[in-house]
This record gives sequence, C-alpha cells and structure tokens, in this order.
Amino acid sequence: MPRSFDLLVIGDANPDVVVGPVPPILEYGQRERLVASGRLLMGGSAAITACGAARLGLRVAFAGRVGDDAAGAFVRTALAERGVDVTALATDPELPTPLTTVLTRGDDRAILTAPGCLAATGAQDVPDRLLADCRHVHAGSFFLMPRLARALGDLFARARGHGAATSLDTNDDPAQRWDPELLGPVLTSTDVLLPNAAEARALAATLAPASPASPASPDPGSSEGDGPECGPPATAAAAAALARLGPLVVVKDGASGALAHDGVTLTRTAAVPADPVDSVGAGDSFDAGFVAAVLHGLDLPAALSFAAACGALSTRAHGGTAAQPTWDEARATALTIRPGSHA
Repeated sequence: MPRSFDLLVIGDANPDVVVGPVPPILEYGQRERLVASGRLLMGGSAAITACGAARLGLRVAFAGRVGDDAAGAFVRTALAERGVDVTALATDPELPTPLTTVLTRGDDRAILTAPGCLAATGAQDVPDRLLADCRHVHAGSFFLMPRLARALGDLFARARGHGAATSLDTNDDPAQRWDPELLGPVLTSTDVLLPNAAEARALAATLAPASPASPASPDPGSSEGDGPECGPPATAAAAAALARLGPLVVVKDGASGALAHDGVTLTRTAAVPADPVDSVGAGDSFDAGFVAAVLHGLDLPAALSFAAACGALSTRAHGGTAAQPTWDEARATALTIRPGSHA
C-alpha cells in the first residue's frame, strides 16, 4: 500500500546559536570578548536528520514540539523551506522553544541547551495517522525528552505493526546515566541503533555489562581511545554487545569511518577524507544517509559508505544543514570510499 511519507522523524527541533572560536577561559564579571563569528542556524538532532533526508529526496514529515515564540517560528519556517512537512509540529502554549548555544574552539565544541518544551514532548505529539502512513520512523535525542522516551517503545511497536522500520539515535545523555530501564525496552522495537563510538561504548557498558565485549579483546581497527586501558569495551565489541539486544547497530566512528554489527558480522567502511569547516550535525546527516540508502534498497556495505559520505559532505559549511548533500553528490562520493571489510 502506498505511503504518503518515506520517513517520519520524531524529536527535537531548535535554533542553534553557534559562536566561536571562544577563548580557552571564559571570563565572567561582565567582561565582553570578541569572537570571529556567530550564526543562527537550524538545530536539533532530529530536525537536522529530517532536513538531510529531505535533501536526499525522501518525503519527510516531522513530529515534535516548539514554543509559541519567534524561535519556534524560525524552526517551523526552516524545516518547511528544506522540504520537511511540519503539519505535525505542535506549538506549546506555555513553554518556550528549546535553544542551544554552541561554543566552538578548534575541532571541539561545548554545547549548552535550554530545554524549553523538550520535557513536554511526548506521544501526544505523534499522530497515529503518520505512524501508519510512512515507511520508516526515526527518533533522535532520546535522553533530552523523558516523556517521549518512556513512550517511544510503544510508538515504534505501533509503527512496525503498520509495516514501517524504526531507527534511533540516542545522542548524548547529559546525566551520563544511559538508563537501561528507560532505553532497554525501546531497543526491542528498534531496527537500527545509530550511536557514535563514545555513545556505543557507554551504552554497552550499562545495557550489556556482562557481555563478551571486554577490554581483554581489543578492537584493532577501533577509534582513538579504544585501548584496553580505557575501561569501556572497544567500539566493535560494544557494537556486537548492543546488537545482541536486537537492533542492527551502526556506529559513527569519526576518522576511523563507520561500522555496523548485526550480532554476527562486523562490517566497516573507511572515512571520507575531509577538511571540515564545521562538524556540527555530521552524525545526524549520517543518520539521514543511512536511512535513505536502506529505503533505496542498498545493501549494508553500500548503505554504510553512503552514510559516511553524507556525514563528511555535511561538514563543508557552517551549521548542520547548509552543506547536506543531494543523493547524486553522496552517491558519487560513496563510490570513492575504500570498500568495507567484514569480520
């Protein structure tokens, strides 16, 4: 049965105020310092993924919540201008739109988020009609929206009941608890889990602490910081442990490229050589690329390379959405990547 949308994205949408490069020490006492640049950009992990998927040609709808304020109007307009359907983007009558300030310094950044209406975002913001009218449902920023997080397993199960696939990018947990009681039940209805390497290791340490993933068996192709001295399991071992909980685990591994584990087989792809202008949102563009590739019928190695290309190409300009690639751009770049390996 034809669906109106290829992809429904659920989650956070907010303006990003990106400022930098900032000095090593921020002085208080009302000292004013000058920085090279400041930009108002489209932000929110889920929103950036939605924009990236629309740029790749998918029919995308977004479900979430913003405030009845200028920031909310900015978000609504920015999503719509990028081809995302915002009919289901709810307006909170009381709480403000979330706002994120990104302080950059070199290749690093500090992220400060005022959550606004994120805590009020929940299942009531996800219409049943959309769950039944899309091919895939993706959620982002799991730990920023506790009400939605508690309902997400049921939402995913209902979407799967209608024949849709599901994916989740938890992003970082500001509390660093990686609550297994909150996340564990969601994974039973999640087809694809999309963490970065640090998140994969943290998730495995809490969700699968007794798994065979062990520092005693180092991952020779892992990213920096994966050695036995680091404590948490190496990236590939963490992916394997998480895959045994149900989902295909697809890990963004920075300069080491990306890897996927289905519980039996490890698949890798190399990174795309890049001189990034801004890496904000690169992981979210990777997510968009992987979902788009799967919906186009690409096999796992090809989908992994395509996603890596999408993440790398998104760093060509400031902000998470300005340089997101088209399908043809990403496909051409993916074909230049060294073929993935299996283990």
